[in-house]
Amino acid sequence: MSRRILVTSALPYANGALHIGHMLEYIQTDVWVRYQRLMGNDCQWVWADDAHGTPIMLKAQAEGIEPEQLIARVKTEHERDIAGFLLSPDNFHTTHSEENRELANLIYERNRDNGNIVRRTIKQLYDREREMFLPDRFVKGICPNCGTPDQYGDNCENCSATYDATDLKEPISQVSGTTPELRDSEQLFFALGNFSEMLREWTDSGTLQPEVANKLREWLEGGLKDWDISRNAPYFGFEIPDAPGKYFYVWLDAPIAYIASHKNLAARTGEDWEASWKPDSDVELYHFIGKDIINFHGLFWPAMLEGAGFRKPTGVFCHGFLTVDNLKMSKSRGTSITIETWLKHLQPEYLRYYFASKLSGSVVDLNMNFDDFITRVNADLVGKVVNIASRCAGFISKRFDGKLAATYPADMIEDYRHFTSAQSIIMQYYEQREYGKAMREIMLLAEHANTYINDAEPWVKIKDPEQAEAVQQICTVGLNYFRIIATYLSPVLPELASKTEQFLNTSLTLASLEQPLCDHAINRFQPMMTRVEASQIEKVMEETKANADAQKPAASAAGSKAEASLEPLKPEIEIDDFDKVDLRVALITDAQPVEGADKLVQLTLDIGIETRTVFAGIKAAYDPADLIGRRTVMVANLKPRKMRFGLSSGMVLAAGPGGSDLFILTPDDGATAGMRVK
Repeated sequence: MSRRILVTSALPYANGALHIGHMLEYIQTDVWVRYQRLMGNDCQWVWADDAHGTPIMLKAQAEGIEPEQLIARVKTEHERDIAGFLLSPDNFHTTHSEENRELANLIYERNRDNGNIVRRTIKQLYDREREMFLPDRFVKGICPNCGTPDQYGDNCENCSATYDATDLKEPISQVSGTTPELRDSEQLFFALGNFSEMLREWTDSGTLQPEVANKLREWLEGGLKDWDISRNAPYFGFEIPDAPGKYFYVWLDAPIAYIASHKNLAARTGEDWEASWKPDSDVELYHFIGKDIINFHGLFWPAMLEGAGFRKPTGVFCHGFLTVDNLKMSKSRGTSITIETWLKHLQPEYLRYYFASKLSGSVVDLNMNFDDFITRVNADLVGKVVNIASRCAGFISKRFDGKLAATYPADMIEDYRHFTSAQSIIMQYYEQREYGKAMREIMLLAEHANTYINDAEPWVKIKDPEQAEAVQQICTVGLNYFRIIATYLSPVLPELASKTEQFLNTSLTLASLEQPLCDHAINRFQPMMTRVEASQIEKVMEETKANADAQKPAASAAGSKAEASLEPLKPEIEIDDFDKVDLRVALITDAQPVEGADKLVQLTLDIGIETRTVFAGIKAAYDPADLIGRRTVMVANLKPRKMRFGLSSGMVLAAGPGGSDLFILTPDDGATAGMRVK
């Protein structure tokens, strides 16, 4: 009996282009969806653009257009890129739709009527120049927990602390560059604490990956706070039905778009969409998301659904981030590669296969190394897989009128069964999202097929007229191997599968693999894939860097306006103030990632007279293993600070805007550990 499955992906934000970082999740989703369809399951993928919020409103204002025009344009661009990368959603909708408005109102009203919505007057930061209350992400300042500057108003990238924007020290509006003021504002809150017991049971039910469940338990044990679900005008979104001038926070209506997209699809198919969202539904519901939004999908979303009488997800599949050469993707580094740029120079299936070969079911970051990318694609796809077909097809077309042998060699039937029996483990790996393991199994089959052809030497036997029949059988075996491999790869390489169907004049289904293809006419072989050249990668990187440079604001001698507003100078200090700081050269003797912290690296620093442990928020910029043996500069007399990961006894000095664009100070190799820096 086939399964009925509903799948969603996180919504791309409708104010910018899709890039290869987005594709990590969307390819992971698409492979799983295509695998389910290959297995004969009824699997629908519903999806949408995230089209609400202050950033979209401000970008539209900057372009002199209405927000609706902006999101319509971006949606067209996203749909182009989705098709270009061979993604197969059943419906790609938008949060700015009537279906989503109606459902957001319904879920809000049901939760309100069930006592899950409360009103409260709070203090919020207000930008007098722009005459607007500031969302958390439009305020930056000094972290109230660790003192790191230039942190957003909701969490610190250095110490991972979460807080309210009003807790920031020296806050600066990212809209105008001015210092905001505190004002009273009545807001609506979702009483998340009402669902504490349900969420404890749900997070322990096997719905989540173990590491995700552990992270959510930390929040649950710390006590769940009411969640602010409203925003003040001006705001681009849905106005709250019983609160004029207040709008639903983007994160309230964004996940509801999963349901809205399904409803929009059902209007075309005639499906009873409501049945899939009832608590007793037999439809499986899975969300593919990144690790940065697990709190929304693991706490807020199931609680909202429960409070409104809707079903909860069957599973939430979380993945890590994409890094490029072990560094966070960055426009300034020229590594934030858009899909539009990629498709100008490279086939989408190259990246689909590379990601699949490295993806697993765990929440780990995936690194994009272009040397590895070129080697893997050329060796596996061109050198192993397509090579099987190209080595056999010419003989069949030229010497046997394009027809496979009438019968399959009896001595090769057992080997054929070896290929078909691999289906079980490969499909199991697809189900578990262990795509890397599935690709390894498939490549072992490809290696086996190439070894068989090498040993059989049809190019030698064809010279002997008496061995013509043997050559036809050898090539028939080889092409049947290729057929099986292409079928197993079809969730990852749908275009290769389509070309294979045309070439072999057959359909690639799991059921059809039960019997070898014999006494069958095939079409002339056409090139299916070409080697990736380093020059193609160079063109991608050059165009990406050029696009990033073109988007940078013009700077004057005093710095750009944006930089001046975001990075104001600190008050002047006296030389005596600076002399209080004891700067020392430190040798990094060990560096380890900190479990449970996305940004931190635990450094062991030798400063000559003693060894110190320091937690530094530099993981996005450095592979910890690369730091061992290097020298840096640290503040040696900074008062130790107790963190939940341990005691940090000092501070490493670094420069840069933050994230992956961060550089620790590295004195000359001649510097001695413990030497004071003047």
